[in-house]
Amino acid sequence: MGKNEIQTLNKVPAVIIYFWIIKVLATTVGETAADFLNLNLHFGLTGTSVAMSFLLAAFLSQQIRSRRYVPWLYWVNVVLISIVGTLITDNLVDNFGVALETTNIAFGIALAATFVAWYASERTLSIRAIYTTRRELFYWAAVLFTFALGTAAGDLAAEGLSLGYVVSALVFGALIAGSAIAYYVVGANSVATFWIAYILTRPLGASVGDYLSQPIADGGLGLGTVLTSAIFLAAIATLVAYLTVTRRDVLVVPSRGRD
Repeated sequence: MGKNEIQTLNKVPAVIIYFWIIKVLATTVGETAADFLNLNLHFGLTGTSVAMSFLLAAFLSQQIRSRRYVPWLYWVNVVLISIVGTLITDNLVDNFGVALETTNIAFGIALAATFVAWYASERTLSIRAIYTTRRELFYWAAVLFTFALGTAAGDLAAEGLSLGYVVSALVFGALIAGSAIAYYVVGANSVATFWIAYILTRPLGASVGDYLSQPIADGGLGLGTVLTSAIFLAAIATLVAYLTVTRRDVLVVPSRGRD
């Protein structure tokens, strides 16, 4: 690195193995926590959606104002946006009667439009270059739509197509493995394979969460939303604490050679 280069801290973590582990854990919590608040605490879809949206707005504003990547703050936002994304799809399907096929198409279009606008503005979709407010806003908009789309896709596979939770998890897991093979073996574009895998982790996590929490009579293990959410939140907290101490996922972006 040259003398005159200035280092900038990326606002999102480096994509290492811990990133994917916490991402899957967060998507699972998004599914089970939404069900817990909605059904167990009787908030209802509307009440849960309002409460979680306010929380997300509060923490996301802190994330945007922060000048660097803070592990606990970033991952709290991911968990909250996972819950809100789940609730958006559930509201459309359960409260407004929108078909799962329609929600998949709608969120697919919304995500594609976000990527088009992002690329037109910034000439990149890489998360290795999230160091401006505008890029971060595009990033979080894309993340929200991936969660909403992933929820719709997972529900369509498990319930609409009657694949069940286990088969759905295996299908989405195989697709994620395919994207990894495309990147590491075939040499496919890193940005494209990242976003494909990122989208697919949502239905994978939702299928895993439903399998663990749903009653045995419905094809689950019957652990319930409380225990499932607690286990996964504890795992997330442990990993985030480790990353906070070690800073292994802090990504520094040189002023030259940025994506």
